[in-house]
Amino acid sequence: MRSGQLARQTGVSTDTLRHYERLGLLPLPQRTAGNYREYPPTSPQRVELIQRAITIGFSLSELKAILAVRDNGGAPCRRVRGLLRSKIHDLSRQIKNLVSLRAEMNRLSREWDKRLRRIKPGQVARLLETVRQERTPKVFPVNRHSKRGKDPSSCARYRYFSCSPSFQER
Repeated sequence: MRSGQLARQTGVSTDTLRHYERLGLLPLPQRTAGNYREYPPTSPQRVELIQRAITIGFSLSELKAILAVRDNGGAPCRRVRGLLRSKIHDLSRQIKNLVSLRAEMNRLSREWDKRLRRIKPGQVARLLETVRQERTPKVFPVNRHSKRGKDPSSCARYRYFSCSPSFQER
């Protein structure tokens, strides 16, 4: 199966397939006489497994380690379960922080409505100056590649939210 066919069948781009190869998530395919990639018949299942794992929060580096153990005849099941447990815990904390953020935003909204009622139309209200740093949870999109030093907000590829360590749950 050639890369275009595999990409169409699994709903990913050929660039994604090459990226998975570079990371070691997909074994390097054989090459045809014309130097085309020729993937084995099991490749669609592997790509779909990777995609499903990504949707529940597994990183590509985690998958690389899991699949390496699996490819060498090991059973990484307990490690996978431990990672999922950790992701559930992180998600619970993030939900708690998002609920706190929503409460703070609702409080700000009520405060801003009062402020706007007290001023004339067109007059500056300085609403953003009323945001209190210590009361506002810092919740921002996280780039899965943030270990490379990129600013999480600069990358469009994010899946989960994270709260800054400085925000303590109230």
